[in-house]
Amino acid sequence: MTIVLTNDDGIDAPGIRSLKQAISEVLGKRTVGKPAMGKPAMIVAPKLPHSGCGHQVTTHRAIHVERRSNGDIAIEGTPADCTRIAVTQLYPPVEWVISGINAGGNLGADVYISGTVAAVREAAFHRIPGIAISHYIHRRRAIDWALAEQLTVRVLDKLMAMPIEPGTFWNVNLPHLEAGMAEPEIVFCPLCTQPLPTSYREEGDYLYYNGDYSQRDRDSDGDVAVCFGGQIAVSQIRI
Repeated sequence: MTIVLTNDDGIDAPGIRSLKQAISEVLGKRTVGKPAMGKPAMIVAPKLPHSGCGHQVTTHRAIHVERRSNGDIAIEGTPADCTRIAVTQLYPPVEWVISGINAGGNLGADVYISGTVAAVREAAFHRIPGIAISHYIHRRRAIDWALAEQLTVRVLDKLMAMPIEPGTFWNVNLPHLEAGMAEPEIVFCPLCTQPLPTSYREEGDYLYYNGDYSQRDRDSDGDVAVCFGGQIAVSQIRI
């Protein structure tokens, strides 16, 4: 069976490269002294960025499938399209669908907007376990992808060893750590139920969104508070 890697930032985004390195390290640990898996983790990702596209799918036009020389497959569609095509046309049976590492948090209400999360929600509809991994961005600082990879190894090692009920999936958000901060803990927590900021700037007949993501309301025990507090937030979501 195969593990499918996808995202919503596009197949050339740095996050999916870090994800592939992380899953390779996890699988390497699990196959020491054992027969190798039939197939490695395969990248099936959108050709172009689709951030914020939610669970949009393509049904009224042809979808181009580009097979690249390194084995990656670029889909001219959405993240949910990528999962659909991977699990039904390209690699059945699929053991896991893992999406990320998204450049930006997908916390609380974000999961209904996120293409990253939609990719694993689609897997859950097919009763295939999935993990969506995102990285919160604090104060527009650059992401340390090497550190993100290390944290992702820890998360994948833990979650892939746990039983998961069919029809559910994991949503993971990595914190944006500053120099000198302690190693983050993995905290299992519910999704935050508070709305996203809904502030707009008015100019004539036009409204421009200017909500501040970092100032969003949060439940004290929810994933927003956990991630903003410097820990790795993990939520199990039921379809």
